[in-house]
Amino acid sequence: MRRNEERAAHLQHYTCGRRYRIEYHGFPSSREASMKVAMTYDAPGKKSFKVLSETGSKLLIDRVLSRLMESEREAALDAERTALTPANYNFELQGMESGARGSEYILGVQPRVDSKFLYRGKIWVDAVDFAVTRIEAEPARDPSFWIRKTEIHHQYLKVGEFWLPEQNRTETRTRLGGTADLTIDYFDYKVAGVR
Repeated sequence: MRRNEERAAHLQHYTCGRRYRIEYHGFPSSREASMKVAMTYDAPGKKSFKVLSETGSKLLIDRVLSRLMESEREAALDAERTALTPANYNFELQGMESGARGSEYILGVQPRVDSKFLYRGKIWVDAVDFAVTRIEAEPARDPSFWIRKTEIHHQYLKVGEFWLPEQNRTETRTRLGGTADLTIDYFDYKVAGVR
């Protein structure tokens, strides 16, 4: 927590590109959509998005991708409600792992409240920087009755002294038997305004 607070205090501004891609297979038909977006972050919690291009299903663009950006903007404004802290989560050390990026602690995380912005599962924490490098989880609360199960896979990369998202993948199964796969790739980070 202390290292996250230190990094957050130093990170004043950054920009990056994002590629959103969603594929839905199931009732009533298969659809897909993609979007290229420029994102700007300004401390202490303001995110803005500029859509550069979009292709595919207008329904998926409007009801999934655009709403996803709006939810992220909303969550950024109230970071305390979504932060990875003991106020929001219970933690359990489950082990340690060594890989290409070095040693990492593996922690089980359980949300203290059912919130659409929190999750339950495992996180990997860099043993030197004490930053989250990976998340394998499911939402604390399903966002809709129509959703049966959602799996979240997040990867982070180190940009300068900061660990920022590299890729988010979400696999969702609906009650009607369909599946939706959402991938967000992050690229071209430019970090500025470091304190």
